[in-house]
Parts: sequence; structure tokens; C-alpha cells
Amino acid sequence: MSVTHLNQVELAARWKISPRTLERWRWTGDGPAFIKIGGRVVYRLEDVESYERTQLRASTADTTPKPAA
Repeated sequence: MSVTHLNQVELAARWKISPRTLERWRWTGDGPAFIKIGGRVVYRLEDVESYERTQLRASTADTTPKPAA
């Protein structure tokens, strides 16, 4: 079984956000689960995709995530 990992820069590029946003989310406990080994932070692709599913909304007024399918 092969697990794909994304580093902070790769995930920030995927979502078109600043890498600093990911750093802030890690500090506040928001965002997807991550792995930290030594000073290196990586995100498992399966965790990123799971987090993306939890962020689905029906409208901009909807504040509760839709259940993952």
C-alpha cells in the first residue's frame, strides 16, 4: 500500500492559499490532520481528501458541513 503525502507548499498550492494559513491552522487546531516528524510537516492525501469532504456546503448561508458520502 502506497501512501501519498503533500508538504505544506504543495497543499497550499492545491487549495490556492498561503502556506502561512496552513501554519496558522495547525497552531489553532483547524484544517486537516498532519504528520510531524522532526521539523518536517506532511499531510496524507487521504486526510486532505477527507477534510475536503467535510467542508461541503449546500449554500453560503449553510454553516454546518454536509455529511461525508
